[in-house]
Amino acid sequence: MTGTLIERKALRFTPAGVPVVECLIGHQSEQLEADSPRRVECEIQAIALGSTAQWLQAAGPGMVLQLTGFLAARSRNSKQPRLHITTIEFVEGNQDGKVLQEEG
Repeated sequence: MTGTLIERKALRFTPAGVPVVECLIGHQSEQLEADSPRRVECEIQAIALGSTAQWLQAAGPGMVLQLTGFLAARSRNSKQPRLHITTIEFVEGNQDGKVLQEEG
């Protein structure tokens, strides 16, 4: 998923000492649905742990990120989905809906 970092909470640590960062990601794209283009916009809560959390901590609001991970329920009591980020890439720019990254 490609998205813009809207909000990032402060780095914290679990009782076991694992770094954790929670954030809000905004996504915008154009997708095909029933052979017709559809503009998609949403915001999703996300969380990163370990070294991924430390990388996310370096990102500032407004930065475009390429994220991979999985969806899981926020908690036992809340079935709202939250993206658990497993990898993060910092995107240099975005043009015509295509992600551009600096080679090197």
